[in-house]
Amino acid sequence: MITTKRLAAGACGLLAALVVGLFPASATAADGPTPKEPPKVDLVLDVSGSMRATDIDGQSRMAAAKQAFNEVIDAVPDEVRLGIRTLGATYPGEDKALGCKDTRQLYPVGPLNRTEAKTAVATLAPTGWTPIGPALLAAAQDLDGGDATKRIVLITDGEDTCAPLDPCEVARDIAAKGIHLVIDTLGLVPDAKTRAQLTCIAEATGGTYTSVQHTAELSGRVKQLVDRAADPVVNPVATEGAAQCAKAPQLKAGVYSDRETFGEHRWYRVDVKPGQELRASVSIAADRAVNKDYGVLLRATTVHGREIVRGAEAGDGRTDVLSTGLRYPKGETDGADGDAEQVPETVCLQVSNSFSAPASVKTSPGMPVELTIDVVDGPDDASDAAAFGLGRGWWLLAALALTGLLAGLVWGWISRWRISVWRTN
Repeated sequence: MITTKRLAAGACGLLAALVVGLFPASATAADGPTPKEPPKVDLVLDVSGSMRATDIDGQSRMAAAKQAFNEVIDAVPDEVRLGIRTLGATYPGEDKALGCKDTRQLYPVGPLNRTEAKTAVATLAPTGWTPIGPALLAAAQDLDGGDATKRIVLITDGEDTCAPLDPCEVARDIAAKGIHLVIDTLGLVPDAKTRAQLTCIAEATGGTYTSVQHTAELSGRVKQLVDRAADPVVNPVATEGAAQCAKAPQLKAGVYSDRETFGEHRWYRVDVKPGQELRASVSIAADRAVNKDYGVLLRATTVHGREIVRGAEAGDGRTDVLSTGLRYPKGETDGADGDAEQVPETVCLQVSNSFSAPASVKTSPGMPVELTIDVVDGPDDASDAAAFGLGRGWWLLAALALTGLLAGLVWGWISRWRISVWRTN
């Protein structure tokens, strides 16, 4: 009996050793899903001298900001990596060169120690200049690295005082890097110039602008933006269209971002199998002053240049974003070889715009473009207009010509009949 138990124990030990050898713990861990990087948020607070004004709920703008920050720090989700940066907090003098460098990282972006963050905020006092542009550049560096969701929340009560470094141009440059960093702006009791500048900064990166008159509005809005970073929407993938289809990037289903200068044409390629339908849409944002009367064109062609279908939209200066889309169903292919039926067709997508701007407006970087691609199963119902290919120019032309011919014959017969009746009477 003892011998039998020993043999069984030895067999179990040998089996366990074989299992560990064949499936090591490291391999099992490596095969698991890669953990998602925690989102990063950098709060950028204006601590310039104008924050002494007492016009927010009977207290100073600085006191309102501190109160709001304490409430936000208490409510930050555990998965968010939060940092705090200030501008205008240390230099009280009149030297512009020094005042425009006055930005520092008050609390580093990382796991949040709520007590330390509140202590740091409590030390702030309204001091100097308003270097918004340099602060945004530094905040982008604070958030640099990795593929996490990145967000800057700028809180200020005035426009930048450190021209010629235009913060709106800084925001466009940040957006053009394709790192998907969003800047949201909040204006404390803003005037018209401040409102225009903060709106421009936000729109350049796909962020939002909010005017704040009360402490509760400030804390509530910042909490909302921090929560939005913790639960983000799909981030577009940065791509770069080509000047011709042959050199265009190959895209799959997804959302993509690019930049186009005024009047530019860019090409992309998508493979569509028989029985599938390509659905594409494009949006171009006028993130700077543009002339009235403009348009955007999305065109699908074959690799040989024959147009398949197009979508177009025009504007007259009353909108900031212009969008259009198209659908292209590729019919089933008849053939003896089943594999041959699945050979995809390469569809060339051209994105063009007819924007123009006054000579004083900078054209670089280009305007933001968002391109959405989806490839789905084609329609089974023949009554679907897309299945008839009515979007294709020659089909539509033939239908109109046939309709006109029939209408002309019917009208001619009716006219002759009326004339003959008139003559008879």
